[in-house]
Amino acid sequence: FAVESYEDAAEGVMEKGADGRVSMTTVTLHPHIVFSGEKRPSAAEVVTIHHKSHEACYIANTVKSEIRVEGRNEGLRD
Repeated sequence: FAVESYEDAAEGVMEKGADGRVSMTTVTLHPHIVFSGEKRPSAAEVVTIHHKSHEACYIANTVKSEIRVEGRNEGLRD
């Protein structure tokens, strides 16, 4: 799939834990992906791509925070 553009506006929540230390507890990604070209993914394929990327992501596999993805996609096939 050809990605014409990718932008993200990540948000994080910091909270004090039971041990009294402050940490990032939740990270929400808001990717805006624009696809172009002849071969374009369906919405279901984008969900699968995000899931596979999350599983292989170094940051997602090393931080203790919950990581959420709430994205927008353009140029998908029906």
